Amino acid sequence: MNIFFVKKNATKISIKKAKNLFFYQKISILHCFLAKQYQDKIMKNIFDKTVSDEVITRIEKLTPQTQPLWGKMSIEKMLAHCNVTYEMVYEEGKHKKPNALIKFILKSFVKNKVVGEAPFTKNGQTAPQFIIKDERAFEAEKKRLIEHIQKTQELGENYFENKESHSFGTLKAKEWNNMFYKHLDHHLSQFGV
Repeated sequence: MNIFFVKKNATKISIKKAKNLFFYQKISILHCFLAKQYQDKIMKNIFDKTVSDEVITRIEKLTPQTQPLWGKMSIEKMLAHCNVTYEMVYEEGKHKKPNALIKFILKSFVKNKVVGEAPFTKNGQTAPQFIIKDERAFEAEKKRLIEHIQKTQELGENYFENKESHSFGTLKAKEWNNMFYKHLDHHLSQFGV
């Protein structure tokens, strides 16, 4: 009788373990599926040569006739607009720095939208320095943008770690990456590349 009782309980325990194992396998499969979905959305690293080359390849697919899928910017103005981010890093004095009050407001209300991982929304507000009012030459803006991306990649993450930004104070390399890559990806997607 004792042996039967032990066997019966062992079977119950084995069935319970099997059910738990099956449950955890289902969770594991779900986790892998969700991880794959999330992986497709993870911010790419512009400091990685493969990624910067991929972005440059997308830029090279643009032509003066490329039209936006949304928004009002022409292709030349979009390229010039993307160059502004790099001008603020590499061309000291080209853009006026915000005063203390404006910088506080930018750091408090805008910074996380710009340097965070959440994508930009279509037709979002544009900061005044990024609005291109004059006409620009397509090839010149395209060449400048490619050179900026190459320079950024060559300088690398270490150069940008704890580097002071034009408007947001000191940023981590990851925040610089998010700002650079997200902005480029947003506008290249806007123009279908």
